[in-house]
Amino acid sequence: MSNFNAYSKYYDLIYNNKNYSSEVDYVTSLFNKYGSKINNVLELGSGTGNHANYFTSKKYNITGIERSKEMVLLSNEKKINGFHAINGDISNTFLDIKFDAVISLFHVISYLTENDSILNCFKTTNKHLEVGGLFIFDVWFTPAVLTQQPSNKIKKLEDENIKVVRIAEPLSDHTKNTIDVNFSIFITNKRNSSTELIEESHKMRHFSISEIDLLCKLSGFEILHTEEFLTTNNPDTNTWGVCFVLRKIKDNE
Repeated sequence: MSNFNAYSKYYDLIYNNKNYSSEVDYVTSLFNKYGSKINNVLELGSGTGNHANYFTSKKYNITGIERSKEMVLLSNEKKINGFHAINGDISNTFLDIKFDAVISLFHVISYLTENDSILNCFKTTNKHLEVGGLFIFDVWFTPAVLTQQPSNKIKKLEDENIKVVRIAEPLSDHTKNTIDVNFSIFITNKRNSSTELIEESHKMRHFSISEIDLLCKLSGFEILHTEEFLTTNNPDTNTWGVCFVLRKIKDNE
């Protein structure tokens, strides 16, 4: 799993056009539809705290687990009331605390590319919930990935100090249902025109509904609902991001 260490300080700029507010509204609607009295939420892969900032504005208490030490520092430096982040691996970090719901957004779960790591994540999540608690997350969806095939993408953005050009070049491994997304990030300082190159490779896994269903059976969950993330459409070959709403039905055996 990549932990964004190299360019964590540029993360908020790179994703400054991401509509975190709408995504939080969307997840909140799922809380209201499928949950009951949700107040305390565990976020797996809390990043720099951008989702948490909007959740806490809705009076949720958010605890984050984030693998990148740099992102934990950045998120905690924001001093978001009702939120704190802990450095740890979402596959096995157990806080010995029960939460009303567990969430994992921005396809963080797709960074778990090995069977053991994804199953351990589900089992650890189970321990963080009471029976009836919700686990909500989004992942890359296998039918869409195999039908459309990922393509190279270039993203350009800037602020008053720097210009950033990010090139993403994906390489698929159909035997493992993974994609290596190779990033080249060029950061140019506007004051002196110097340029820094950062290179990272992020291995991502895509999932089918049947795979998630099997993971549920092995970890004490059931699937309540699946839909395209944000749109509520039924998943199909055009759906890259699928949202899963799971409910804990029993403790791990």
